[in-house]
Amino acid sequence: MFHHTSTVCSAVNLDSPKGLWVTGKSAVGFIGCTKAGFVQKVLRDFSIWTMFSSAVPHKNQHYTELKRNCIKDKTLFEDPEFPATSASLYFRKPPPGFVEWKRPGEIGNDPHLFVEGISSHDLNQGVVGNCWFVAACSCLALKPNLWKKVIPDYSEQEWDPKHPENYAGIFHFQFWVFGEWVDVVVDDRLPTINGELIYCHSKDNNEFWSALLEKAYAKLAGCYESLEGGNTGDAVVDFSGAVAEAIDLEKEAFYEDQNKQDQLFEDLLKVYDRGGIISCSIRAQPHEIELRMANGLVKGHAYSVTAVKKVRLGHGLLAYFKNETIPLIRMRNPWGKTEWKGAWSDSSEEWSKVGDMERGNLGITVEDDGEFWMSFTDWCKLFTDADVCRLINTSLISVHKTWNEVVHFGSWTKNADPLLNRCGGCANHKQTFLQNPQYLFDVTKEEDEVLISLQQRDMKIHRKVGQGENLSIGFGVFKVELNRKYRMHDILTQQCVATSTYINARTVFMRITLQQGRYVIIPTTFKPQTLGDYMIRVFTDVDSNCRYELTEDKPKVRCWSSFLGYPQAVTHVYVHGAEGLENQDSTGGADPYVIISCEGRSVKSLIKKDTLQPEFAISGIFYRKNPRKPITVQVWNSNAVKDEFMGQVVLSGLVKDTTDPQRLKLRKQGGQMADEMPGNIGLRIITSTQLTAM
Repeated sequence: MFHHTSTVCSAVNLDSPKGLWVTGKSAVGFIGCTKAGFVQKVLRDFSIWTMFSSAVPHKNQHYTELKRNCIKDKTLFEDPEFPATSASLYFRKPPPGFVEWKRPGEIGNDPHLFVEGISSHDLNQGVVGNCWFVAACSCLALKPNLWKKVIPDYSEQEWDPKHPENYAGIFHFQFWVFGEWVDVVVDDRLPTINGELIYCHSKDNNEFWSALLEKAYAKLAGCYESLEGGNTGDAVVDFSGAVAEAIDLEKEAFYEDQNKQDQLFEDLLKVYDRGGIISCSIRAQPHEIELRMANGLVKGHAYSVTAVKKVRLGHGLLAYFKNETIPLIRMRNPWGKTEWKGAWSDSSEEWSKVGDMERGNLGITVEDDGEFWMSFTDWCKLFTDADVCRLINTSLISVHKTWNEVVHFGSWTKNADPLLNRCGGCANHKQTFLQNPQYLFDVTKEEDEVLISLQQRDMKIHRKVGQGENLSIGFGVFKVELNRKYRMHDILTQQCVATSTYINARTVFMRITLQQGRYVIIPTTFKPQTLGDYMIRVFTDVDSNCRYELTEDKPKVRCWSSFLGYPQAVTHVYVHGAEGLENQDSTGGADPYVIISCEGRSVKSLIKKDTLQPEFAISGIFYRKNPRKPITVQVWNSNAVKDEFMGQVVLSGLVKDTTDPQRLKLRKQGGQMADEMPGNIGLRIITSTQLTAM
């Protein structure tokens, strides 16, 4: 059974750049292009290859030591942390019959981990409703680079008929749990009814990799029943450390928009070709779970996607010259039977359009093995949800696109002091929203694609005590002042560039293209005062040189502050743009930029090419030791030899000054400051003596 009962919540989108009120710690990777940073990055990449030698032992159980002791004592391992009792099976709903725990040798003759290798066709679902997990296992079986990590030392763990004395009834598997690899030990006692496995099992009754893997995963979750209902993408992440993206096929209505559909297919094709994993399902009402539809598909049931292909139509050489293709997608039902009956199903007439060689390459089989093809259009129309798991490449040594990754761990915690509270809820709660954790990063290219993944701790372990539901979580991304380094306390002109979906899923994902500048991510629960732990992962194309959690509310008082002074006021300056600037070249244009300066500190905008009406949308925040000193905003024209001054405005920045948007005349500098220059500048300035006001 597959439950996809996620609840999507609506949060205010604070998307105005000019509105007045428009609405743990971190483990950081490569922090720059210094030698030390380079070494740190290389070491981290190297650790990916060696991580399984240093995986954290679950329950402090060390596989090698336990196995060695069993062999020495000539006993078979019995796991005290996951005993062969009812508590390991269920907490509410017992299996349908008398359960006997049997070792593989008591279930079938000549037991093996793998019979003729590992295959997505090996698996069949049992009586527990964990088709989501079985579908993930089917995907895993297609990826040798992944399953060899999840099933470490697989050849050493295999039964050795030549040396039966080395068998100790103990196995271990490794899962990526909340940012670290965890090694889980299990014994080989498996639950059976009438001598047959009742949970996940292979089609060959002497193959046991899937049943043992499922037992290790059930141990992590507390018991087998805790695996009832789940999300395939979550299991894939646990197998790989991938980044999961949930796509609502129904809401996006890809089948109605050919361009959107074509783009989605290209995206999924790229994910598949790069080793990613895709699964899908059809949303169901509670009474429709695992309901077989007339077309052969099953509602409320997880399918693993086993291929994404452009299939060539036609026969012989003519097919190659015409180069006509159709996008198809192949899936597998974890039941190992019950298939799609429509176009491009196993024996449908559409396959007559495909040559024998192409059909051979695709491995078309006409049998009820649970695997089938569909046209991509039908898939978009009939399936409602897809989980896309990307294996993000962060290696420096790669011919494929690489990403820079940063990982933060944190908690939503409660405190009576608003400055220390970290569970303020989503942007609907204006008074407390900015009390949430805040993470800063820079986009250093003119434009960069950024991937953001917010993941909460897996809650299945709490199902035994009547809890275990995911929190509704999400995040907002704000473009902030270029020199921001303290926490945000108010939204002035900072722009909310994106708000994720708020949903009670384990992971919320966003892919967004951002312009150069400084940004703050604010991860939140939907409701205030909700406690929990989270992990946030940010991937950028080019390394961001300033990524950390904002923890300080204002500048610290130092021992030398009494001599050098301490800020008496804070000022926020936002420059929207300029108009009517003076021509600077023969073509009648200019390449202007703006500089905001205060007490020896400044921020500089990007150069706006060939315009006399630039939109800068730049802001700076200044903690002022001497509020009587003015703030200057200057406009310059960029030149190859020497930049030219185009005018300035001088701002007193007093608390009593207007906070409304202003349109000011540009003037000369020096002794001629009263003299006007061509052009006006639009800005907004706000000053407060309360350093935590903005």
